[in-house]
Amino acid sequence: MRHPWVDMPITPRFTPKSPRRIEILAFPNVQLLDVAGPLQVFATANDFARAAGEAVPYELVVVAHGENVTASAGLALATVPLPSPAAPLDTLIVAGGFGVYPVCDDPALIDWVKRRADSARRIASVCSGAFLLATAGLLDGRRAVTHWQRCAEFGRRFPAVRLDPDPIFVQDGKFWTSAGITAGIDLALALLEADLGHAPALAVARQLVVFLKRPGGQAQFSAALARQNDDPRFERLHGWIAEHLDADLSVAALAREAGMSERNFVRRYREAGGLTPARAVEQMRVEAARQMLESLQPVKHVATRCGFGSEETMRRSFVRLLGTSPSAYRDRFAGTTLPPA
Repeated sequence: MRHPWVDMPITPRFTPKSPRRIEILAFPNVQLLDVAGPLQVFATANDFARAAGEAVPYELVVVAHGENVTASAGLALATVPLPSPAAPLDTLIVAGGFGVYPVCDDPALIDWVKRRADSARRIASVCSGAFLLATAGLLDGRRAVTHWQRCAEFGRRFPAVRLDPDPIFVQDGKFWTSAGITAGIDLALALLEADLGHAPALAVARQLVVFLKRPGGQAQFSAALARQNDDPRFERLHGWIAEHLDADLSVAALAREAGMSERNFVRRYREAGGLTPARAVEQMRVEAARQMLESLQPVKHVATRCGFGSEETMRRSFVRLLGTSPSAYRDRFAGTTLPPA
């Protein structure tokens, strides 16, 4: 069987004279897929190059304090000790996982990350690995993303970082950050495409049976992103909204329910969660619609029950917030069993 890379009509945009060195930083209780996902992307590119009789484009190394670390899944990883921070390096990728919290308190490792970043052509993080980069001060003033479950915490701890909670990955200069866990594969494919071009990256994505560019952002996977206002003053209001999605949810109606003047309600609501009441209502309607679509409810029925008024209005909200249409969302996430008649 011919290897896919052999038949590519487009040659890589740049073939380095020597392999690009990529270091993936691991630590105890690292998230296994944060390491293995990106590693496999670049390893598959190397496999394709070998099959085509070409020099491999990457030198891949997993680095850590000591020779071995154990991932949170219980699998021991063979690693090499941290190299000299001044040694030449193409890409540093910082993995994430619950083990990131202790290493963020390790001054020696933080110093190594800072100095290693100076030597690297580009720096990336997967999932909560962004916490380590931010602790090192490398993301100050930059746009970044992390796992949706960690966004609120990240925003509180690192206000100097321009956190964007929805994208699958973000590039700001030579710094790349990605959302949760499998988003590291999306990130690695983007790095691969930047290095070698579209055709090799597409071949690797096909081999791994993943999207080269995943549709939508991580909001489509996250109920928490649908309502980021967690101020206790509005918890009761949110419960009332959830029970009346098909009712009048104008600012006047919400302010009346909250027992405030319209002006005071809008000001305090936005201060509490950074959202306007209208955007919060839209997010809650989209979240409810997602849950109904996942159980294969008809799109028209969902639009009515969730207060959108029309299928087109719901479609526009889905595209704006999730980057996909209601029908496409249902096709991607719904189960296979039809609801009872």
